[in-house]
Amino acid sequence: FKENRKDDIWLVDFYAPWCGHCKKLEPVWNEVGIEMRNMGSPVKVGKMDATSFSSIASEFGVRGYPTIKLLKGDLAYNYRGPRTKDDIVEFANRVAGPLIRPLPSQHMFEHVQKRHRVLFVYVGGESPLKEKYIEVASELIVYTYFFSASEDVLPEYVTLPELPAVMVFKDGTYFVYDEYEDGDLSSWINRERFQGYLNVDGFTLYELGDTGKLVAIAVIDDKNSSVEHTRLKSIIQDVARDYRDHFHRDFQFGHMDGNDYINSLLMDDLTIPTIVVLNTSNQQYFLPDRHIESTEDMVQFINNILDGTAE
Repeated sequence: FKENRKDDIWLVDFYAPWCGHCKKLEPVWNEVGIEMRNMGSPVKVGKMDATSFSSIASEFGVRGYPTIKLLKGDLAYNYRGPRTKDDIVEFANRVAGPLIRPLPSQHMFEHVQKRHRVLFVYVGGESPLKEKYIEVASELIVYTYFFSASEDVLPEYVTLPELPAVMVFKDGTYFVYDEYEDGDLSSWINRERFQGYLNVDGFTLYELGDTGKLVAIAVIDDKNSSVEHTRLKSIIQDVARDYRDHFHRDFQFGHMDGNDYINSLLMDDLTIPTIVVLNTSNQQYFLPDRHIESTEDMVQFINNILDGTAE
């Protein structure tokens, strides 16, 4: 395997025979293999007992089980998504394919835009920015696709202040990367790869940990249509949309259905509906000191967190 693997692209499940999560993954993994074969994918699917082949496992940085990696040439890409067939297959196809996918026509651009809620596009010719974009793509392809296009392929409503440019299409609009305002391209893409408002679950919180953002969540019961539950959700949605320019660098917004997960994470007993702002990197969290009745209340609460006066 070590000698021959570089000629092929491999998707490997590193497992341990005694590991319960590995046993749970097994039927899913078999489905992944069948699906990849049926699609005619060049990716070969395999699994390896990391306890028997510990030197190979440690060479690829396997520290826990199961660990899923896509091995492509000298690179090993870690899969960190939900352990479902569709998510794993999508990851394999994304990472095994071209790093930057060209969009040669308006028709192709529209087709891709319909399929991707968040779409990163490089526009322009050869440049240091393009080199940086390629470098960032090689690191973040595990999370999102990267595209390139010429200016005449973009929708008519797009105006670019200058070329070359990197832009993201999401939330029904687009944003252009500005090196002076947004800093490092890699950090910007890592922050912008989420929609402005999310349905948050445990996995999303885990992913958001990489962004350094605080997460403002309406914790509600999705099945409860009473005013109190729906109001908190719409307040968070309104702040995410209307105050993007103020808060999007530091905050991610969304709602979570039910309080079981958040209570086990925070080791607290939050009753729903409520609002919590969570720092995913250290599990520190903020609760409002009074009822949030309006968008203005929420904005005030966020400003208190930013200026250090919130508890």
